[in-house]
Amino acid sequence: MTGGRAPQSLGHRGEELAAGHLRRRGYRILETNARSRLGEIDIIAEAPGEGDRPLVFVEVKTRRGTAFGSPLEAVGPEKQRRLARLAEAWRQQHPDLAHRPCRLDVIGITIPRSGEPVIEHIEAAF
Repeated sequence: MTGGRAPQSLGHRGEELAAGHLRRRGYRILETNARSRLGEIDIIAEAPGEGDRPLVFVEVKTRRGTAFGSPLEAVGPEKQRRLARLAEAWRQQHPDLAHRPCRLDVIGITIPRSGEPVIEHIEAAF
């Protein structure tokens, strides 16, 4: 690893894979890496469907392996509370979309050093 950049690159790669996964399933990506003073939401998307499509706030966790648990296990109660606060703040900043239903999803990505990435998507994770 040079200069500590590998984890950042791994995370960025995971977010790209997650966005592609969502697009293939009919989601429309509204924003990525949405930052506020409270933190960052990895992906904000519209779920597939007709009419007022639900807003989906997605936390993406990426790992090289599962030696320290699955990526999904890394989204504990504190991270869940933070994502819920971030989603609510984002909705307040976008009043034209605030009436839509919303949910909080988690996408866990394992990118092994050899082989294909594994993507796990939990809808309405919490």
